[in-house]
Amino acid sequence: MSLWNNDTEIQFFMEALKNFASPEQLFYNLQSGYFAYIPKGSDAEGQTLQSRNSLIGQFTEKWCKTLFEPIAKELGMYAINSVICDEIGLSRQSSADLAFCTTNQRIQKPENIKLLFEIKMSIVSNYNFTQPNKVEFIGDYKQHKGNPALLRSDSMLKAIGKSINIRVSGIASTKIPIIVLGNSPITESYIKKVDFLKTSGVIQGFLSLNPKPTNSEYIKETPKLGFQTILERKQLLNNLKELVTNDMNYFSSMISKLKLGEIIQIASQESTDITRAEKFLNLIRS
Repeated sequence: MSLWNNDTEIQFFMEALKNFASPEQLFYNLQSGYFAYIPKGSDAEGQTLQSRNSLIGQFTEKWCKTLFEPIAKELGMYAINSVICDEIGLSRQSSADLAFCTTNQRIQKPENIKLLFEIKMSIVSNYNFTQPNKVEFIGDYKQHKGNPALLRSDSMLKAIGKSINIRVSGIASTKIPIIVLGNSPITESYIKKVDFLKTSGVIQGFLSLNPKPTNSEYIKETPKLGFQTILERKQLLNNLKELVTNDMNYFSSMISKLKLGEIIQIASQESTDITRAEKFLNLIRS
């Protein structure tokens, strides 16, 4: 299966139209025609398009599951949509968009969840619809007035907020990596933020699954790889394999240097690197 591209977006529109979504639910109905986004230099004519959001949300969650299922299988796991785990803050109202789990069911125990994904994807480029069923690409995201996917500040903040909610839910969540999936670049204002979230361990990365969102320049990755554009499936497999095979632990604390020194001294008396790490984590959480 290919990574995200313009053909994927046209596929979404064609499937939605075929399944009885009206053009007005999917496109701005301007005097000059139907458009996925308001072209630069054009007027919105008082329109705000919200009805497409739930449709593209359902499509991208299923699309990601299809893309990730072979990878999960290769790692001996299942790719599952809408995972519920109350112990780590994943309720029916706020389930995980996608997760790698060792058992094939929606309701999970924390120890069976090996990787969590928050999906923030949307239509990226602009398209023109003409009756009865023709959808044509007319320009990338720099040629319309919309802010798709990870270019939206509210999408970034929602993803960060949900990830933090999982992290503060208790010790059960400290061993589960979290990835935010998008299909666009990020803005310059989030470069330092995503790198800090990665280095601090809150989120293990923001990944764009769209290798060519534009023919012009865009942010492909950040200095500390808090954000990366995935260019091929092998890169995606390697990134995810590293996350699920390493025994990772999230820890966060704000203590004095004196107390931290005491913890390090006690932990250093253990005989191996693993037992030293376990002792350190136990002490810093106690």
